[in-house]
Amino acid sequence: MLDCGLDMTSTLNFLPLPLVQSPRLSKLPGWVLKDGSTFLDKTELLDLSTVDVILISNYHCMMALPYITEYTGFAGTVYATEPTVQIGRLLMEELVNSIERVPKAQSASMWKNKEVQRLLPAPLKDAVEVSMWRKCYTMPEVNAALSKIQLVGYSQKIELFGAVQVTPLSSGYALGSSNWIIQSHYEKVSYVSGSSLLTTHPQPMDQASLKNSDVLILTGLTQIPTANPDGMVGEFCSNLAMTVRNGGNVLVPCYPSGVIYDLLECLYQYIDSAGLSNVPFYFISPVANSSLEFSQIFAEWLCHNKQTKVYLPEPPFPHAELIQTNKLKHYPSIHGDFSNDFKQPCVVFTGHPSLRFGDVVHFMELWGKSSLNTVIFTEPDFSYLDALAPYQPLAMKCVYCPIDTRLNFIQVSKLLKEVQPLHVVCPEQYTQPPPTQSHRTDLMIDCQPPPMSYRRAEVLTLPYKRRYEKIEIMPELADSLVPLEIKPGISLATVPAMLHTKDNKHVLQLPPKPLQPPASKKRKRVSEDVPECKPLKPLLSGSIPVDQFVQTLEKHGFSDVKVEDTAKGHIVLLQEAETLIQIEEDSTHIICDNDEPLRVKLRDLVLKFLQKF
Repeated sequence: MLDCGLDMTSTLNFLPLPLVQSPRLSKLPGWVLKDGSTFLDKTELLDLSTVDVILISNYHCMMALPYITEYTGFAGTVYATEPTVQIGRLLMEELVNSIERVPKAQSASMWKNKEVQRLLPAPLKDAVEVSMWRKCYTMPEVNAALSKIQLVGYSQKIELFGAVQVTPLSSGYALGSSNWIIQSHYEKVSYVSGSSLLTTHPQPMDQASLKNSDVLILTGLTQIPTANPDGMVGEFCSNLAMTVRNGGNVLVPCYPSGVIYDLLECLYQYIDSAGLSNVPFYFISPVANSSLEFSQIFAEWLCHNKQTKVYLPEPPFPHAELIQTNKLKHYPSIHGDFSNDFKQPCVVFTGHPSLRFGDVVHFMELWGKSSLNTVIFTEPDFSYLDALAPYQPLAMKCVYCPIDTRLNFIQVSKLLKEVQPLHVVCPEQYTQPPPTQSHRTDLMIDCQPPPMSYRRAEVLTLPYKRRYEKIEIMPELADSLVPLEIKPGISLATVPAMLHTKDNKHVLQLPPKPLQPPASKKRKRVSEDVPECKPLKPLLSGSIPVDQFVQTLEKHGFSDVKVEDTAKGHIVLLQEAETLIQIEEDSTHIICDNDEPLRVKLRDLVLKFLQKF
């Protein structure tokens, strides 16, 4: 199984979870089913208990892991890099904390029935697979899921049941993010998900190892191909500066890891020149402290420039200096110390980007009524208009600066020309222009041969077959072989051996020696695990020159020898002996009536012209 991401866009269909009672939200009308009662059927796309291995690309692609490991009977192994696991834990912990601290008095699931769903207002009535929507998992379930992960490093080769070998490669997108190579001895499949060719804080993408792929599975491209990340960062900084200069506050809904590191680095370089050195920056998250500290200790997973700082020694990220100088302060929540330290105007980084839960809900309610304040959206995962819908009418300014460093279609074209896979497999959406920009044929994958596309829940047969298996030969067996030259530069040897197969590995071993008859008259039981070894007949090679063969026959007393040509070779007739010898390219037949001595004599004469090995 390749990745287990969690689609969080379904949260946009629900009201925000405020930390304190919101009179405005609580007065909104509810929806009541007019009549009848219904029952909900659970459906599953596939039996996840049959999955043996899950490969994780990055920490955003593992958010559904507790649902799989704790609810489906999954008993396999999960592979991921250490930063992916640790930062994934932080994202899950923040999610669980934000949901659990606002418990709901009641829950409902009858509306998920298809007969009821179609009566709901849009967009809920059009939502796909609502029966699969689940309540949020708990921290014990998160810990149990993460305990099933086996940590791996870049370029580490992992054997899976002897059948294939998997290898994680740096994808350049996030700390510890990986592309995966799945290969046998003769076939190679590459899985490219969430990759970046831009120079940011992670290790650069490993492209060379993707070459010579039979199939390249491509997914996780940028969600906003028309937006340039560098331009968006510049716009982010200028809008932030303008709002603060005018006495307003800036709210940045974000994840606790990832782009926030790059934004803090840009602001570090920008604040003095923009005259923002006295403006406080607040990072509020249950995992804020852990996130900032983890980013500083995963040195070997960072780009070269940041790695060299560790040996100076300096912290690889400048947010360490922002914290030391009190320009950046982090808090687990808006309660406690934050309430005492809070000064305005300020910049607040907090979650969740959907604006449906987390401390961001409180700040939207607090600052939404003033046009001096600004909310800046940097995460591309959610439609900012849908995210803002429950807060309308809104006086605060809204700026959309989505920063997505993943591959765009121009970079994909260059990558595919560089690595040249035989086949490309990708989601159907990547093979056609966006619905809103049908004229933009540059916003789709264009390669030769055309990519194979797939849709949701579609079964696809990859265009390659396993034709060969690798077999190892034991040294003592190799030493016993005697090659015989049959043509200049070409030698052959017979390989009498026993094939031993275990865990999809095949080994040729020396055949067992023939069993010696027991010295005593008592019969000993033959071991059942040693196969009986029969003596091998020699293999023959070469061709029989007919003229020389006839002369040899005449020397040995055969007269009246006639030769007839046939489509496949020659027939030699010994009329006196009433015997026929068929000589063909790949076989020789001696046909005589019940005269075994004659047949053996002729056979020996034929063998003189052939090589044995």
